Amino acid sequence: MAAVVATPVSPTELDPDRIEEEIRGGPDAEEEVAPPQTTGPGTRLSKLPLARIKALMKTDPDVSLASQESVFIIAKATELFVEMIAKDSLVYAQQGKRKTLQRKDLDNAIEAIDEFAFLEGTLD
Repeated sequence: MAAVVATPVSPTELDPDRIEEEIRGGPDAEEEVAPPQTTGPGTRLSKLPLARIKALMKTDPDVSLASQESVFIIAKATELFVEMIAKDSLVYAQQGKRKTLQRKDLDNAIEAIDEFAFLEGTLD
């Protein structure tokens, strides 16, 4: 089986017929195409320390083993959650003409947004 190195392609260079042919399993279906590398040396896929996340996961008595994939998914979900609550809290900080998030901004976001209802009372 021949290895194929994929090069990044801009959206204007994509050929819709070729894409459909590859999806259907056309003549190039036997060749494996590696996804383009979006990370280089020095870049991390996760901003959080995976070893600590794995240790936190293992504190749950129901978790005996945690695969690398599951630890990574938990890390990414945590990053997205922190980003979301921080952005929503920033709105309240900006309403108070501030650039720094304060606890009251988090409290306001938790009270106002239904998605954060499970957090009510956790900062007390």
